[in-house]
Amino acid sequence: MNENGARCAAVSEAIEEPLAGTSAAAKAWLALEQPGPWGRDALSASHLDHVVARELAALSAGTGVRVVLIRRPGNHPDRHRPTPRTVYLAHTAPGRTWLERTSVTDPKELLGLDFSRAGAGEPGLLGTPVSESLLLVCTNGRRDVCCALRGRPIVADLAAVHGDRVWECTHIGGHRFAPTAVLLPTGYSYGRLTNELGTRLLTEGPLVARCRGRSTWSPPGQVAELAVRSAVDEQDPDALWVTATDDLPGSGWLVTVSHVDGRAWRVAVTEREVAASRPASCGKAPAPAVALEAVSVRAWR
Repeated sequence: MNENGARCAAVSEAIEEPLAGTSAAAKAWLALEQPGPWGRDALSASHLDHVVARELAALSAGTGVRVVLIRRPGNHPDRHRPTPRTVYLAHTAPGRTWLERTSVTDPKELLGLDFSRAGAGEPGLLGTPVSESLLLVCTNGRRDVCCALRGRPIVADLAAVHGDRVWECTHIGGHRFAPTAVLLPTGYSYGRLTNELGTRLLTEGPLVARCRGRSTWSPPGQVAELAVRSAVDEQDPDALWVTATDDLPGSGWLVTVSHVDGRAWRVAVTEREVAASRPASCGKAPAPAVALEAVSVRAWR
C-alpha cells in the first residue's frame, strides 16, 4: 500500500497507467508444477529443492527461457512426497509457436533439458504437443499482495470452467496491473484481467484489449506490434514480426513491424510521464509513472 493506504493496483488503475510495453521478456516459458507456499522469489523460496532451483536458474540464464512455478487453483498443500508434476514448455515466436507438456516425478529431471535449444525454438525437447492454449494467472501474494487478492478469485472461476487450461503462477512482472496473466504459447501478457477477458482469451486467442505485449519482443517492440495490430485490425497472432528496433537519441525508438504478406510499418515509440508519483508495487516508495506509447504508425512498403 502507499502512504494513503491504496494498494498499487488500485493506484495504477486510477491514473489509467498504460499497459502496453510492460510484458516480461521471454522467447520461451518453462512452467513447473510446485504445490505448497511460494515466497517472494518463488523459485528459491518454495518447497522446490534448493539445489534444483539454483540449477534451473543457472541453466535458463541468457537462453530466453523464463522459468515459472504453477499450481492448481484452490487448496494446494505440499504433502512432501514424490508425486507427478505437470510441466509445460512453450515457444512464443510468431509462426513458430508451440506448447509441449510432460509429467515428472522429480523436478531434477528437468536439469537435462537443453535450455539453449528451447530458447531458440526447437520443438520436441520436453513432451507431447498441446494444441489448446494455456492461461497462467499470477497469484504470488508474497511478491505483491495485489496478485493474490485480485488473481485468485479469477483463476478459480476460470479453472472451474476450463480445467487444466488455467493455472496459478508465480511472478510475471507488473504487480500494479493485477490480475496479470500470460497466454501460452504466444506469450501475450495481460493486465487487469477479468473473467470475461480470460474466457475470451481461451476461446478466441490473443486479443489487443488490456494486452501488455508479447514477451517475444522488447518493450518498444511490444508497443509497436500492438499499435500495428490495432491500426490494421490484425487478428492473426502469427502475422506480425518486429524486425528492427532503432534508438532515436532523445526521442525514443523507431520500430519496424513486418507482416507475413509483405507489408511493413514504421512505428515511432516514445516515453511519457503518466503521473508524478505512484508505487510500482505494494510496499515500494512512490516514483514517477513513465509509460511507452506509439505516437505514429506509418506504412513503409
